[in-house]
Amino acid sequence: MTSRQISRRDLLRLGAAGAGTLAAAWATAGCAPTAGGRPGPLQFWQQYAPAPQQDPNLVAQSDWFLDATRRWAEAGERPVDMVYIPAYTDPTNTRLTTAFASGDGPDVFLISPGDFLRYYNGGVLTDLTPYLTQEAIDDFYPDALATRTVDGKVYGLPMEQEPLAIFYDVPAFEEAGLAEGDLPTTWEEMLELGRRLTGGQRTGLVLDTTPSYYQNFTFYPWVWQGGGDVVDPRTQRPVFDSEAGVQALSLFGDAVRTGAAARTLPAGGDLVGAFTNGYAAMWQTGVWQVEAMRQNAPDHPYGIFRLPAPAGGESVTALGGWAWVVNSRGRDPESAARFTVEVMGSMSKESVDTAVQWNGVAKGNVPARRSVTEAIGNSGAFENPVLQQFRDEILPTGRGEPRYPPVIYKAVSNAIQNAMLGGADPLAEAQTAQAAIESYLETYEGGTLV
Repeated sequence: MTSRQISRRDLLRLGAAGAGTLAAAWATAGCAPTAGGRPGPLQFWQQYAPAPQQDPNLVAQSDWFLDATRRWAEAGERPVDMVYIPAYTDPTNTRLTTAFASGDGPDVFLISPGDFLRYYNGGVLTDLTPYLTQEAIDDFYPDALATRTVDGKVYGLPMEQEPLAIFYDVPAFEEAGLAEGDLPTTWEEMLELGRRLTGGQRTGLVLDTTPSYYQNFTFYPWVWQGGGDVVDPRTQRPVFDSEAGVQALSLFGDAVRTGAAARTLPAGGDLVGAFTNGYAAMWQTGVWQVEAMRQNAPDHPYGIFRLPAPAGGESVTALGGWAWVVNSRGRDPESAARFTVEVMGSMSKESVDTAVQWNGVAKGNVPARRSVTEAIGNSGAFENPVLQQFRDEILPTGRGEPRYPPVIYKAVSNAIQNAMLGGADPLAEAQTAQAAIESYLETYEGGTLV
């Protein structure tokens, strides 16, 4: 974690560690009476506002949130206070878990797809469907909304889509006598290039090595590319021990074993620092890094390319991103739901313009709504050629980040770690994870796994 910002990677890593703590808290919260009708402003817990630093990008994101709450209050609605919770899924920060256990959780908060079922199955989330028009529901891209929907009911509104790609450092390529035509399109070519670019203080290829929801998020596309999955969305049965699952585990293990990828993240996981200081040549990461590079290393040349595919496979990426959700046991769930929908899910010009400002200016992300994409296309906010490439080339290959409960996350995470860093047999690890997932799903009750 750098002093510049708390990244999506850091938040998901911390959130994974807190899975058991949160589950225990909700067991208590399920017995707590509703807190609806309590006095005072609504509370929105998130990691953006008020900005704790003066980094221009962080200030712009903070101002975006503060402006949304100001407009809401000026319209005569119940005020909403922005409560900045740094890495609020950190298990060492017990504020969120304690708040839910006592029935005093935030009224609105942010979650990633990987956290969705943890909250939904705990009975925490408010159904937002009654507050949405069908036109607005249809305006969201299906992959963006599907992981926040259960039985046709919408429980979260995504503010963005965050596809993964491979970022590459142009100076590192030039030093090795490589050009754009040498960019890899297959796994074999990617590993070979990683080995070639590794030397001195530089690692050729960076794949996330920290056990976390984020590492799993970066791993899923490699399984999908071979036609595999962790759980079949249609049958709801585990299929992780398929050839595609074993193949993906082998890829991560081979990357480290052959020296193409490092065992630890260079520059403490900071892509900007790694590229500018010559510590990395290629790095699998997401669209949020485009703005990080623009703000902190605007003159440093870099590019992106699709995730390479295995022999006979097709390039597929994962689409992450944060969503607004409403606490069903909050101070005033109805007001909180109307606020959430008005800002994030209305077809009003103000709502669309607000999303344009977030995705096109404040954060520089791929929108989750068609109307916002169209509006940005007319505004010139995506003049950055890398953002255009994400939108036009990478996004169409995307699939929504899965929502798996902590037990399934952990089974896959253990397999990745053992195969990647422990030298374990990928087939044995896939079979072990498969057995753990099968056992769990025999008694699982909750939202569908997608």
